[in-house]
Amino acid sequence: MGTTAAGQPLLLGEGGCCGRLLSVGTHHPCLGLGRCRPYAAIRGKKSVNRQAVDTLKQQIPLLDYLQAQDWQPTRHLCRGRCMGLCPLHRDHRPSFLVDPHKNLFYCYGCGRGGDVIRFAELYHQVPFPQALALLRQWRGGNCLLEEAVGFYRVQLHRHGEAVAYLHHRGVRSPELIEQMRIGYAPGGRLRGWLMQLGYSFAALRQSGLITGTGYDAFVRRIIFPLEGNLYGRSLSPSAPPHRFLPGAKGGLYAWEQVRRYPQVILVEGLLDYAVLYQAGFPNVTCSLGNHPNTRQFRQLCDAPRTVYLAFDVDANDSGQRASRRLAGRLQEQGISTRRVLLPEGHDPNSFFAQGGEARQFQSLLEAAQP
Repeated sequence: MGTTAAGQPLLLGEGGCCGRLLSVGTHHPCLGLGRCRPYAAIRGKKSVNRQAVDTLKQQIPLLDYLQAQDWQPTRHLCRGRCMGLCPLHRDHRPSFLVDPHKNLFYCYGCGRGGDVIRFAELYHQVPFPQALALLRQWRGGNCLLEEAVGFYRVQLHRHGEAVAYLHHRGVRSPELIEQMRIGYAPGGRLRGWLMQLGYSFAALRQSGLITGTGYDAFVRRIIFPLEGNLYGRSLSPSAPPHRFLPGAKGGLYAWEQVRRYPQVILVEGLLDYAVLYQAGFPNVTCSLGNHPNTRQFRQLCDAPRTVYLAFDVDANDSGQRASRRLAGRLQEQGISTRRVLLPEGHDPNSFFAQGGEARQFQSLLEAAQP
C-alpha cells in the first residue's frame, strides 16, 4: 500500500505480523496506485496535476477521513494497522484493513482498495473530479476550524472572566486546559481575524462560525474543540447553555486514549470529563449528552469492558432514566455496566467543584449498581 518501489511486497495479514502477501507494485489491480499517467477526469478530457493530487492526499490522513464517516477500527494490528467492518459493502466480520502510515486501505471481502481519493470515489459513489472536490471541501473546513481553535485559545488567556469561570467550575489545571485545547469566544472578533487570513465570508457562513448576518456564532462562550466540530458553553445565564456548530458531534471524547482501559467511566458533559480527568481518572470519556449516538454506542461495544455510567442526578430524573436505558442496551450487547449514584442534585462537575475528592468518587464507583 502506498507509493513504493515496483514489486515490493506488503504484508497485509489479519493478525499479528503475518498473513498473505499482496504485491503493491506499480500496477497492482486492487490498490490502483502508482499510475504512470496523471489522474484523468471523466473520459480523459482533462488532466489533473499529479503534484496537487499527491499534496491533497498528504494533507488528509485516511484514518481521519474514515472516522469522519463514522468508521471505527475493531482490531488493532502490528505496525499501527487496524481492521474493521467494511463501509463499502454489507460486512459482518472485520475485513477492511487500514494502514495509517501508508495512508491506504484494502478490503478482503469486496477486494477493493486504494488511497483516500479512491475511498471517496467508492464511498460517495462519485467520479474522480467530484471526489477531489469533496475532499478539498472537507480539508478546508477542518483547516478553518483549526484556525478558529487557535484564535479562541489565545483569547482565553486575555479574558479573566473566562479563566474565572473555569476555576469556578473546578477546572484549574493549566496542563489540562492546554491538553483539551480549551478556548474562549468573546464575540465580535473572529470574523475579522479569519478574513484577514484569506477565508471568504461564504466559507465562514458555511462553517457555521458566523451567522447569516455576519455576527460571530459563539459569543461569551468557553470553547471545546471536538472531532470536526466545536462546543461552546455559555458564561451568560440568559443564553442557551450549550451550542455546537452544524454537523455531527463525532464520537466519544478522547476515545482512542480511553478505549484501552478495561473499565471506562462515561459522563454527559465536557466539564464532567475535565474534573474527573483532573482528579486522576484517565479512563473517563464523554458522550456530549445522555443519549449516545450510533457511533458512540458502537465504540462502547467495540471490546469487552465495564462501563460506569456517571450521569446527572437531577430533580426530574432525566439523567438516571437515560442511564438505566443505556445500561440495558449495553447489557444486551454483552457489555457489563455499573450505574454510579452521585449525591442528589449533582453531576460529576458539581461534585468536584463543590469540594468532592477523588477518594470519595472512587467509593461511589465501588458502590455502583449493576
